[in-house]
Amino acid sequence: PPFACSPAAKPANLNFTLKNLDNVDVKLSAFRGKVILLNFWATWCGPCKVEIPWFVDLQARYGKQGLQVLGISVDDPLTALKPYAAQFKMTYPVLQGLGHEEVQEAFGPLVGFPTTFMISREGRICGQHMGLTGKNVFEAEIKTLLEGGR
Repeated sequence: PPFACSPAAKPANLNFTLKNLDNVDVKLSAFRGKVILLNFWATWCGPCKVEIPWFVDLQARYGKQGLQVLGISVDDPLTALKPYAAQFKMTYPVLQGLGHEEVQEAFGPLVGFPTTFMISREGRICGQHMGLTGKNVFEAEIKTLLEGGR
């Protein structure tokens, strides 16, 4: 069956502020009203290396329609994040999650990485993917949520 957001989907807690790669505060709540692909990842994570180029592509293709990819690095210092983000041409916000376990707890418990959440325009967690997930799966969910499939 096509992907749809469950009526019982719980609200995502977006009441967090994390620093980006320029050490500027970014409020997750600022992206309310967009379809958010929220990816918890790490530079040492093998499957993350596979998914990140897909997220860059999806952001490029669906950003104008209202998609916002957000990458929260779970435990890397800024010194490791900056060159990695440059190498992978990460065009979407990369946020520093180091020392902010409360964000993981709000979405977790997260038992492995990558873990990716699909959040609707209404701010509900409509999908959760642990480990390497097919690009086609992400794309199908993005399209449905952009079209208002709550």
